[in-house]
Formats: sequence, structure tokens, C-alpha cells
Amino acid sequence: MTETVVIAADHGGFDLKNALVPELRALGHEVVDLGTMTGDAVDYPDFAAKVTDAIRARRASRGVLICGSGIGMSIAANRHDGIRCALVSEATSAALCRAHNDANVLALGARLIGEEAALDILRVFLSTPYEGGRHDLRLAKLAVV
Repeated sequence: MTETVVIAADHGGFDLKNALVPELRALGHEVVDLGTMTGDAVDYPDFAAKVTDAIRARRASRGVLICGSGIGMSIAANRHDGIRCALVSEATSAALCRAHNDANVLALGARLIGEEAALDILRVFLSTPYEGGRHDLRLAKLAVV
């Protein structure tokens, strides 16, 4: 299924972001690269906000965030209503975060995983559907009221 995917990184994830963008396009997705556009130091919460804002405004269905560890991006993203960001370091967790949690943002740690692992995780994240059913009630409990 073709969809719009937003992607952003801080300086620690800049190189990995640039490696993932061509794969997203090769998979047939429209890609919106929200930066950073250089390796100069930037603040990761600013880029997490850009991705979450795009998803919440329905300009994209899913997002990818990359920083050195992935931790900062995932914390920053999950502060926003309607965002379910999963920090993933291997393909099984990528499948589970989609199937069970309907994760709409993937966080990756560029200093912790290699490019090939990141590409594999990305492919699984984008190709795994949400199972629904028993998981719907649990997800409803995550909604901000």
C-alpha cells in the first residue's frame, strides 16, 4: 500500500535518514523529509514535533524518527496525542509494534543499529498490518482524555 511517510532526524541520525529515504521511495511511498538537512547539531524534540504534527494533521500516515539512540526521539514523539512511537532495534519488535500497538511512528537509534538492520526494520514496520480485535480496547486506554 502506497502511503505518505514523514521522516526526520537530528544530527546523530542524519546519515541513517539519508540512507532510508531512497528505500522508502523504492517501496513506492511518497516521502516527506523534514530534516535535518545537515550534520550540524540540532535539538531532537524539534524534529519529533515536525513528524508528529504532520501525522496529527493527516499530511502523512506514518513517520520515522532517528537520533543517536532513538530514545530521545521516542520520548519526544510519545508526548503528542494520537502518536504511538516505538523504539525498535530488530525486525520482530517492528512487526509486533505494528500488529499489536498500531504504532504510527518508528524510532531508530543510528548509533546502535547498522544500516542493513535499519532497512530491514523499516520494511517490516511498513508492511505489517495492525491486527485490531483484542488490541483495540488496549489502544483505547492509551488515548489522552
